[in-house]
Amino acid sequence: MKPVSFKTHIDKLSHLNMFYLEIPAKVVESVGGIGVQRLLCEVNKTIKFQCGLVALGDGRAYISINGKRMKELGVNCGDPVNLILSEDNSTYGVDVPEELAELFKQDPEGKRRFDGLSPAKQRYILNYIGTVKSPQLRVDKAFMLISNLKMLPVGKESFREMLGK
Repeated sequence: MKPVSFKTHIDKLSHLNMFYLEIPAKVVESVGGIGVQRLLCEVNKTIKFQCGLVALGDGRAYISINGKRMKELGVNCGDPVNLILSEDNSTYGVDVPEELAELFKQDPEGKRRFDGLSPAKQRYILNYIGTVKSPQLRVDKAFMLISNLKMLPVGKESFREMLGK
């Protein structure tokens, strides 16, 4: 996929209390549609992050943007921004936390079970562990999730059970 550059704006989904970057229908079509692939989103040539498109209606889509990124960019709701969308060639569509990568080296069965999950469940685990600030808590969460995953029947993995609930 060739990178796509365009101007858009920041808006808010009030029912979710979430900010987003609107992606016009023609851009959605040019990157292959919604749910086809993971993307890298570069905003104002300042920050770059991995993302996916979510349907907004009328062929349009959105990419969510959190308050931390908006603050880093110095932008608010309604502000215009320049985006560059390009193909994300990473294995999982998000970074693998160092602690989980180390666990996978020591636990081939855990890695095998993780690789058998759907891409959405893999990203959930990666994000769940990766957003924890404390390295020791990341280790603890990685161990808990993978240990619980290995105890679940193949094809019957749920987030609730992986979390031990």
